[in-house]
Amino acid sequence: MPNRLSALDASYLYLEEPTTPMHVGSVATFRRPRAGFDYDALVELIEQRLALVPRFRKKVVHVPGHLARPVWVDDPDFDITYHVRRSALPKPGTEQQFTDLVARLMSRPLDHTRPLWEIYLVEGLQKNRIALVTKTHQAMVDGRGTIDISQVLLEPTSTPHDAGETLWMPEPAPGRTQLVLDAVAEAVQRPGELVENIRSAALDAAATVQKVAGALGGLASAVRAAATPAPGSPLNVPISTQRRFTVARTELDDYRRVRRAHDGTINDVVLAVISGALRSFLLCRGEPVTSRTTIRALVPLSVRGEEAPATTPNGVAPKVTAYLVDLPVGEPNPVVRLHHISHAMRWHKESGQSVAADALVRLSGFAPPTLHALGARAASSFSRRLFNVVVTNVPGPQVPLYVCGARMVEMFPVVPLAKQQALSIGVTSYDGGVYYGLNADRDAMSDVDVLAASVQESVEELVGTVSS
Repeated sequence: MPNRLSALDASYLYLEEPTTPMHVGSVATFRRPRAGFDYDALVELIEQRLALVPRFRKKVVHVPGHLARPVWVDDPDFDITYHVRRSALPKPGTEQQFTDLVARLMSRPLDHTRPLWEIYLVEGLQKNRIALVTKTHQAMVDGRGTIDISQVLLEPTSTPHDAGETLWMPEPAPGRTQLVLDAVAEAVQRPGELVENIRSAALDAAATVQKVAGALGGLASAVRAAATPAPGSPLNVPISTQRRFTVARTELDDYRRVRRAHDGTINDVVLAVISGALRSFLLCRGEPVTSRTTIRALVPLSVRGEEAPATTPNGVAPKVTAYLVDLPVGEPNPVVRLHHISHAMRWHKESGQSVAADALVRLSGFAPPTLHALGARAASSFSRRLFNVVVTNVPGPQVPLYVCGARMVEMFPVVPLAKQQALSIGVTSYDGGVYYGLNADRDAMSDVDVLAASVQESVEELVGTVSS
């Protein structure tokens, strides 16, 4: 039998539209080494590591008549130089030029006739830096059978380990007749699924999401917790096909100081920072902000049951659960905002299911890109009426990582937008920094740079409440 997409994976293909491409991205910058990191070296490294992520050589093939979900098959014409691309910024290579390039790259849907991923080597950045920009479709990364390719490229030393030569030969793809016969054979065993596949793919893709919404765990309980729809917000408007992208850089030690002074967790402090930033952003826009104004965030968190292992064999937390948190943007006092959020999030800690930050840091490889992808999958499985903005926060290792001998300086997530969602926020901590990637609709969020600046101001406001 072919390697068939799960119902959840297939739903991301069915739901993709020009305004909502369903790929997750990451943006990593590196110090250029004196030698060793160029396009050819990167291609060679990725060719070696593809054996660790075999799905990245497979493409999606649909079954005639939608008799069954699509299947993964080896791409007989796999061309790594199509997926690994090269770009360069014109002088002077400013950050604005770079983030504009990232926004354009993220606006383009992936080609569904090929394996669903791309990596760009971007040269010409100021301060003698280079960057890697990745795009991976949400159907690709499930965190168990397949992790994000970024996770197998980064290493803890500047000397790449030799993965050895691996000869790859594509397996023959099944023909249309074989695809139909396999689908019929499965339908005989599960006749109800045949009707569901046709209806979900051809008539109502949303039904697929509703059917599998619990696959990531905990979504049903979050829906029950949402007694009312999300409040009205300028973040929830029809969106276009184009994006804006910007970043904010902060220091992890500042979050630790705030946490020690006011209790809670690092994640609580991150959400309090975002609350303060959104408050300033709304006020700068002239939006009405009262003491009761809130913005509901969907916050995917890595969790595990008491009997479950902390990680899977791939080194990825086994489940991601989405929680709804009302951010108190109407509260003017930063400490009170933090306490509100800590109270709202405390039941996760008391449930014994949350995976502590240090457990995630111990994951093998560099797990944040995979975990952000899982967070985006959780968000895509949720009704847009229940939340205003997605916030994924994944702690990363606090030691330097390298690709082809080049030291990674920063890493910014790029979380995709959903319908009526003009903004998504991804956060990753790495090597002493906390890095925010703000992905926004180009038309609705022309002032997203104001929000990025407000993030830094919000951190300073919280740090100012800590006694020296």
